[in-house]
Amino acid sequence: AMRANGDPDKVAMDKSGANKAAIDAINAGRDVPILVRQIKYLNNIVEQDHRAIKRMTRPMLSFKSFRSAASVLAGIELMHMIRKGQFAVDDTSPMSFSDQFYALAGQVRPV
Repeated sequence: AMRANGDPDKVAMDKSGANKAAIDAINAGRDVPILVRQIKYLNNIVEQDHRAIKRMTRPMLSFKSFRSAASVLAGIELMHMIRKGQFAVDDTSPMSFSDQFYALAGQVRPV
């Protein structure tokens, strides 16, 4: 995840010793260490955020290829972001969730 998205400033995790040891090993070679927050409340927020994705993908555990799994998960993640108001299409007028989705798909939705 760090290779794909860059190094974080802070990490929220559960009380897992293996995860803490991995971050400690990464911090050993850094000038500015990554702040590790092992707070149950913060980890629960992170877990709740992707609970909906887990629920949707459980029936789809038999993807034939990694590419198809990645594209389906990207679509689910995008719909989740639209629903939470974290995504906006470059437009001056406010759009409904479905209109934002259709704008991304490049289709004109009949009025």
